Amino acid sequence: MCGKEGCIFCDKKNISTEFVYEDDLVMAFLDFDPINEGHVLLVPKEHYLDADEMPDELLTHLMLVSKKIVAAIKEGFSPDGYSIMQNGGAFNDIGHYHLHIFPRFEGDGFGWTSGEGEKNYGGEIASKIRQAIERVKE
Repeated sequence: MCGKEGCIFCDKKNISTEFVYEDDLVMAFLDFDPINEGHVLLVPKEHYLDADEMPDELLTHLMLVSKKIVAAIKEGFSPDGYSIMQNGGAFNDIGHYHLHIFPRFEGDGFGWTSGEGEKNYGGEIASKIRQAIERVKE
């Protein structure tokens, strides 16, 4: 564990729910406040806040493990679908990267919400993102 002071995910002893997977790099456990039964959090053992801070190898490993968890959720819960999501920056309420993986069922009440008002999704926005991608170091 990374041992970052005050981070509840940096010390496995702080996790009070059941573990479903663990290896040298990551651990996965049931969310203590699940969207649906079978809601899992997948967490790197080293402390990172956001995906863009992680080494590519770790991020790749997280996605490969998430694939296994999705397969297990499909087998164990026969959901209508599933969601994988991660909140970054100020919206990461724990302060340690964690990927939510959970089964979805028709009528389960979970859904996206967005602010009101007109949205701009045109060429200017796409151009801004494309230019920023070009500047990002690989």
